[in-house]
This record gives sequence, structure tokens and C-alpha cells, in this order.
Amino acid sequence: MRSLRHFVACAATSIFIAAGAADAQQVVTRADAIDAALSRGARLGIARADTAITNAQLITAGSWQNPSLAASYSKATPQIHVTLEMPIDLPGVRSARIAAARETQRAAGYRFQFERAAVALDADTTFTRAQASLAHARLSRRNAADGDSLLRMAIARRDAGDAAELDVQLATVNAGQQANVAIGDSIGAVLALDELRTVMGIPANGAPLMLAESFALPPFDSAQAAPGTPLPVAAATASLTAAEIALRLQRRSVLGSPSVLAGFETRDPSGGEKGILPTFGISLPLPLLNRNKGPIAEANAERSRARAELELARLESTAQITRAFRERNAAFARVARDQSLVASANRVAAMSLTAYRAGAASLPNVFEAQRNAREVLAQYIDDVAAALIANSTVRLVTLTTSSP
Repeated sequence: MRSLRHFVACAATSIFIAAGAADAQQVVTRADAIDAALSRGARLGIARADTAITNAQLITAGSWQNPSLAASYSKATPQIHVTLEMPIDLPGVRSARIAAARETQRAAGYRFQFERAAVALDADTTFTRAQASLAHARLSRRNAADGDSLLRMAIARRDAGDAAELDVQLATVNAGQQANVAIGDSIGAVLALDELRTVMGIPANGAPLMLAESFALPPFDSAQAAPGTPLPVAAATASLTAAEIALRLQRRSVLGSPSVLAGFETRDPSGGEKGILPTFGISLPLPLLNRNKGPIAEANAERSRARAELELARLESTAQITRAFRERNAAFARVARDQSLVASANRVAAMSLTAYRAGAASLPNVFEAQRNAREVLAQYIDDVAAALIANSTVRLVTLTTSSP
């Protein structure tokens, strides 16, 4: 009896550690968890870096080539030669380069929006799982207390001559099992809060977390997918457009970049030519040994890959949206059924306990009724968590280019 109470006390202590002391708690809401994950998470930093890279690529694409200055000396007159060479792009080359970089930037922007929403979903899901773990721990604590109460009842009935020693031993085993479950669920709640702390970017030695929001199911939202192109499909479309423009760019670059030459010659010791003699010219690359076949083939392969990725993105996006709506609808339906089952199971457990107290029911019947009630309540907690996660997943997969 004493050891069982010690086990239950250990379970309660674990929950206390998970929640933290009243004067040292860090109260966290779902919005706080999402904001912290978005501001401190390393996962989003990678998406920011990709966006910054595409911004730099756009700057590079719009840059003009630098001129080159050449100076030489010869014994032949004029002896000093100075030439300024300015490379120029053929018509359509620079504009195509900028257009390809702009489409790449747009694709990165869509990917960043989706990645940001995915990070928010990860934090939201972790918060929900922590809520579910705490709910399981509270349920296990209550079950352990009920098991200990039933054990005391069995001992009292045995001492009064209304029950056998077998009932006491069965109640002892039951109370011990419930105490062990309470300890395990308490540890699981602590680990779930630690995982939430990691997602939020909070150090492990920080103040204990306390979840401020209640664990409840939101109202069912029957809205369908918003109009517009899903973000993964929009990103893949922009990538394909960029690949097609890049292919045109490589084909236009077969001749290379011509250059305009301007300079002067001076210093004639014989005096035949006095002053500065201007020079002008043009430099044209000759595509005799290299007709840019390698870059063209590479750009063609990139376009084929972009087309395949777009088709895959469309298929996966459609499948994800359909699956997300089905899972959400099924999860809400399960919760609706669970609510009626929970009420019935609790009534049966209470009635069986009353009957045992009055000597009208056996102890195994009480165990069976309590076991059913525990399983129904635990399933209800899991189904509520699944419905919350499914609801958040629907919001992620239905994000489109028209979403706010």
C-alpha cells in the first residue's frame, strides 16, 4: 500500500517537473510557439539563405560587363598604344539573363512562403502533441488515484468480511499497473515539452514551460481549397519558366559577347605624326571551335528536369490536398463518436464501482469497466490531437499564391 502511494507520488512529481514551479514557469501559447519557431528556427534560415542567393543572382544578371584597358609600347611608330575594350551583349541576351534570374527569384519566394508555413505547422503540431501528452499524464494520474482508492476499498471490505483476499491482491496489481502507467506518461509529457522547447529554440536549461491554451477541438471548418495555384506548384512553374528562358539565353550566346574598342596612339620620335591618333574598332568572337553546345545541352536537361518536377508537384499537391481533407473529416467524425462513448464509458465505470461498493458486482467487472473507460478516454485524447493536426495540415497544403 505504501509503495503504491510512493509510485503515484513519483508520477505526480514528474508532472510537477513538466509544468514547473508556479514562480518559475514560462507560459506559452500556441501563437508564442509558432512565433518563436519562425524567429529562431534554423530550418527557416536555410530558406532565407536560398532567397538571398536568388536576389544576388538577379543583381548579377543585371550587371554590365566591366571594360578592360590595355596599354602597350613598341619601337615602331607610334610607340605608345592605349585601348579601351567594352564588351557588349547581343540583343536579347541581357534581357533573357535578367528574366531567368527573376523567375528563379520568384520560385524561391514561393518556396520560402511554403517553408515558413511548414515551420509554423511543425511548431503547431509539436504544441498539440505536448498538449496531448499532458492530457494523457493527467488521465493516468487520475487512473492511478482511482486504482489506489479501489485498493483501499477492497482492503476495507476484506477487513469487514465482505471480500476475499483475492480481491485485495487483484486490486494491488491493478493499482501498481496504473501507477507505472502514470509514471511513464509523466515522463512522456516531460519529453514532449522538451521537444516543444527545441522547436521554439529555447535552451534546455531554461524555465519550465506551461501551456496556456486548453486542449479542445476547434469548430469544424467545411471550407474547401482556396482559389489560386498551390505554392509548390507555383514554385515549380516559375522554375520551369526560368529553365526555358535559360535555354533561350544559351542559344543566343553561341556567338559570345562582341566588344567595342576605342583608344589612341601617340609619340612618334620622327615627328611625322604629331599629337594623339584616335583608334576605333570592334572585336567579334568566332564560334569555330566552340559553339556553346555544352551549356545548351545542360540548359536543355535542366528544362526537362523542371518539367518533370512541375508534373510531380502537381500530382503530389493534388494528392496531399485530397488526403488532408479526408483525414480532417475522418478525424472530426471520430471525435464526434468518441464524445458519446466517453460519457457512456464513464457512467458504466461509476455504476460498476457503486455496485462493487454495495456488494452487487465483482471486482473483475469493475476492472473491466474502468479499463474500457481508460481506453475510450485515451482514444479521445489521441483523436482530438489528430483532428487538430489534420486541421492545421489542411491550412498548409491549401496555401496558394492568392493566400494572404
